[in-house]
Amino acid sequence: MANQDDSFIREVNEELRSDRMRDAWRRYGRYLIAAAVLLVIGTAGWRGYEYWQSRQAAASGDIFLTALNQINEGNLDAAEKTLDQLKQEGHGAYPVLAQLRAATLLSENGDTAAAISAFSTIGKDRSVPEAIRDAAKLRAGWLMVDDASYDQVSAEVEELSNDGNPFRFSAREILGLTAYRLKDYPRAQDWFEAIANDTEAPRNVLNRAQIMLEVMTADGEIKDTADTADTTDTQ
Repeated sequence: MANQDDSFIREVNEELRSDRMRDAWRRYGRYLIAAAVLLVIGTAGWRGYEYWQSRQAAASGDIFLTALNQINEGNLDAAEKTLDQLKQEGHGAYPVLAQLRAATLLSENGDTAAAISAFSTIGKDRSVPEAIRDAAKLRAGWLMVDDASYDQVSAEVEELSNDGNPFRFSAREILGLTAYRLKDYPRAQDWFEAIANDTEAPRNVLNRAQIMLEVMTADGEIKDTADTADTTDTQ
């Protein structure tokens, strides 16, 4: 008897669940279908967009390669036009690469002022990845070493000289060389010593910094740091 009661209760429960499902489907079925359709369409649309982006980036890569070939062939006017086209119409990373190559081309052609302006513009463009912005700032800084004021160079690269920044060694060298050119020897000494005292400094940059410190010491432009330490200890 108990088994019959249990069976009856299960049947009633199943019937109730079935009624609830039918009622829910009547109420919300069309919304579920619409959501499923939208999901399928959205997925298909996204896949299509990814495919389109891939095709466009590949086409931009071909245009960039064309520009590089034109440069290698000495057809610089055509290369400049191709790079301009890529800056305006390119996809993916190629517009930024075109900007960098166009700025380098200006530098190679001796138009230093225009090249500095182009690199500086890239360095200030927040839509460009930070690593590329910083590299552009360094390029501008190197081009400014021979002629610009210390403040102008500092405005481009000094923020890169902070501890922990991967570009700090080049930034410090740029600032040190600029200060040295302007005969601001104490400031030059500070920057070159910042390189010399950094245990992570690349060997080539470290060697150049040490040479500059030795030259300034030999010329009497700065005091030998060892001598200064000895004097302090004596006192």
